[in-house]
Amino acid sequence: MITLAVIAMLLVTVVGFLLKYFPVDAGLAVWLNGFHVGFVGALTSGVYHVFSPGPAILITLVVAGIIWLVRKDFRPALAFAGVVAVTWVPSDIVKLIVHRPRPDVALQPHHFVPVQVDASYPSGHMVFVVVLVVALVFVLRDTRWLGLSVALGTVLVVVVGLSLVIDAVHFPTDVLASVVWSLTVAPAVRVIGVDMIMPRLRFLDPKGAKRAIQP
Repeated sequence: MITLAVIAMLLVTVVGFLLKYFPVDAGLAVWLNGFHVGFVGALTSGVYHVFSPGPAILITLVVAGIIWLVRKDFRPALAFAGVVAVTWVPSDIVKLIVHRPRPDVALQPHHFVPVQVDASYPSGHMVFVVVLVVALVFVLRDTRWLGLSVALGTVLVVVVGLSLVIDAVHFPTDVLASVVWSLTVAPAVRVIGVDMIMPRLRFLDPKGAKRAIQP
């Protein structure tokens, strides 16, 4: 699993450089932007703003807090937030390294306002949404809510992915690369962080903590 994540990270980076110089999906990006009208345009623009970095951090903290409240144990909440953060943040490093330009606004029939001037690949919005769903599935995997979380999470991923390309703030390949990134990196982060590191941290073990304060 860890090996797969490393291979996927390298592959996503290499493919990003190729797409930077050979934007094979530029025409598809223009066609999809044609749907950015009326209600659809307002919806997709709203989706983009809702999952921007600031709101995304707030969403992560709120969901982690709910997990802590429901489970009455901060460890699942910490695991959830850790998987989200450690999967999401490194994707920005790849974005800086590859530095693929955003879709050319001069070619788009409907411009997104404000114009996004940072790098395009991979999509931080998409990485966040996919890892948010994956991390929630990890938390709910042994509960009756697993099926519902997978179904609703899949719908959310599709809606956000389509919104990003209809807004023309990302190429379709930016979105696909982000899905690959989260689906491969998040499980590895969970194995390393939750299965390997967290059990070794004594303060996360209530019994260990109790022993530590006993005379």
